[in-house]
Amino acid sequence: MPGGRLTHDERRRIATGLADGLGYAEIARHLDRPTSTVSREVARNGGFGGYRADHAQHATGRRARRSGTAASRAEQAVVDPHGRDAEAVRAYAEEFAAMMVRTGLPRMAARVLARLVTTDSGGLTAAELVERLRVSPASVSKAVGYLEGLEVVRREREAGRRRERYVIDDDVWLRAWLTSARTNAMWAETARRGAELLDAATPAGARLDHMRTFFTGLSDDMAGGTTAEVFADVLTVLAALVQAGGPLTVDRLATALDWPRDRVADALRDAERHPDIAGPVVLERTAADTYAVVAAAHRLTAEQRAALGA
Repeated sequence: MPGGRLTHDERRRIATGLADGLGYAEIARHLDRPTSTVSREVARNGGFGGYRADHAQHATGRRARRSGTAASRAEQAVVDPHGRDAEAVRAYAEEFAAMMVRTGLPRMAARVLARLVTTDSGGLTAAELVERLRVSPASVSKAVGYLEGLEVVRREREAGRRRERYVIDDDVWLRAWLTSARTNAMWAETARRGAELLDAATPAGARLDHMRTFFTGLSDDMAGGTTAEVFADVLTVLAALVQAGGPLTVDRLATALDWPRDRVADALRDAERHPDIAGPVVLERTAADTYAVVAAAHRLTAEQRAALGA
């Protein structure tokens, strides 16, 4: 009965389909039901990872007794400000999270990220995440900390209030991509030094040289032509400026690093051209041929900068 209430047997088939990794559309086809019926059913009863057929059957019975009539049930339907079915959006967020879990992201971090992605503002407070995910504040805090480490979520203090919002920026995927490319570049650089040390003509050295070739190619492909050597040079120059603790000229950097001047100048240009390589710092030109590093503005709130004397 495509238009009727789900039966207990259909709910068992939904639970089996979810356990088998099937999507809502495929489960719906097996049941001869609309996809929205399955997605709402799962969202109301534990989500993609917590759906249980028996629990859903009992919960539906309780809801039906409370609502009394089909008309009153319709009045209780939740619709967001844009007229979208909020239950279907929640179900999609859980499906999105489940996909990310299958790629290796921890489950709670995936659920937090999926909620941020599917929120129009791109930001939620800890209390809002706790309410929407029905988990403890500690679980949210741990998940946010993990996502901050991946540089896909940042904290933003609400104007005039003490509480923070966790925000996902529109360019988050670009930054995550560049972070992965930077990581591959570091693998390539470490392998290169190992191959030189052990001699690429030996079995161990050859193994590391193969590793260098692999990660160099992977980094180049991901960075759109920005080579692993470019990443390594940029990071070295930035580290030198951090170590110096103040502005340095190109010539002074070249002397300190024992590099040709052109290599230093190229690294500085690449740092300006690809600011996301730098992570939490930004290259700043203080005068002609003179550079320094400063904290990336988006990493700290105005209150945090003031507390640090910045």
